[in-house]
Order: sequence, then structure tokens, then C-alpha cells
Amino acid sequence: MAERIAIASDHAAVELKAALVEHMRSAGREVIDLGPEGADSVDYPDFGYKLAEAIASGEADRGVALCGSGIGISISVNRHRACRCALVSEPVSARLAREHNDANVIAMGARLIGSEMAKACLDAFLSTPFGGERHRRRVDKLSNPTFAKEPA
Repeated sequence: MAERIAIASDHAAVELKAALVEHMRSAGREVIDLGPEGADSVDYPDFGYKLAEAIASGEADRGVALCGSGIGISISVNRHRACRCALVSEPVSARLAREHNDANVIAMGARLIGSEMAKACLDAFLSTPFGGERHRRRVDKLSNPTFAKEPA
């Protein structure tokens, strides 16, 4: 079964979202576009929460969150404990977010990153597997704060 990628944005990132949807579909990926459709002003938390629910429910395997800076929507996605959203601006951080942190969502800022760089980040994110057991203990602490303890 093909991996399902959900994508959502605010009004500032509608054009970048369209470019990334086309990029993923042309590579044969299944894409769930959660909106918005146009450039009318919307609130990024609404779309961040919608994306987080798609991940948490299993509707999507991974996600892409976009807003003007990438900051606000990444915060909203990370409010859901099922999500590990990393704000990235170049492919190395996108690769490391997957490899070390098992990120299941990346966020990017449409006003800060060009379309080609965003595609390179997306490709790195989607092609990198989680590094596995070496990082598992730390990743578990991200999703279950009861594991977190004060440093010794």
C-alpha cells in the first residue's frame, strides 16, 4: 500500500502547497490535500490541527505543514501527541528530522523558502527512514512526556 501524505497550509502558502502537491503526485505519491483551496485569509492553527488529526487517525502516514514562516503551523501540529513536526529549511535538517527524530510531519515557511528548496526538503524527508533503535528512547520521550525525567 502506498504511503499517504497529507498536506495543509494557510493562505500565505497556497501556491507552495500546490507546487508540492504536483511534485508528489508526479512522483506517484498518494496526496491528501487538506486545504485551503484559495488565497482568502484563514487561520493556520485550524489547518495544523486538521493535519494532526489526519496523522493521528491513520488517514495519512506523514504530513507537510506550510504557512508564511512555518512556525505557527508547526506549533499547532505539535500540540497533538501523535505528531512530531520539524520546521525545516534545507534538506539536511529534513533528513535528520526523519533519521534521528522519526518526524512524521515537516513544516516549511512559504515566505522563507523557495519552491525548489522546498521540493528538495520534501524529497529528503520522504526518502529517509528512521534511524531505529539508536534513537528510539529519545523519540519515545517526545511522544510520552511521562517518560521525561529531570537531568541527573
